[in-house]
Amino acid sequence: MRIFKKIENNELYLYMDGKLIYKRWLDTGQSKVFDVMAYDKYTLTSFRDWEYEGSRELISIKAKLAMKKSEDGGRITGFTSGYRPNHVFEYKDNGHLLMTFIGDIIFEDQNTIEPGETKEVIVRFLLEQPIEKYLDKGRRWWIHERARVVGEAVII
Repeated sequence: MRIFKKIENNELYLYMDGKLIYKRWLDTGQSKVFDVMAYDKYTLTSFRDWEYEGSRELISIKAKLAMKKSEDGGRITGFTSGYRPNHVFEYKDNGHLLMTFIGDIIFEDQNTIEPGETKEVIVRFLLEQPIEKYLDKGRRWWIHERARVVGEAVII
């Protein structure tokens, strides 16, 4: 696997084996993932590897999701159903991430969830990761984009 980084016109591009997977606008800090694979060093499995509708390898949970306001360090824009952030259930003693998990956030009753909003959602996790021990009612976890916390959720 080859990773290639290119900066052009104040935009950062990441390519994996010649395919564009990530773009970041350096002046605004906004970014876009062009491939659904999780690309950080903590992730073990890719959504692209799974047929996830009706799959036995997924577990769905209902959660109450609270997104941070933009002025509190949250996202600048909202997101639509199918968003795939990193999910963090615990940190090391020094505050660094212990592990991130793959999961997509699904909702149907509105087009987007905006910064500062709270709503009930379905989160689907791959079972090919050691996540089952965290999935108890009332369990709180954090929604990350890279190292930045953009929200938190509670299993209901």
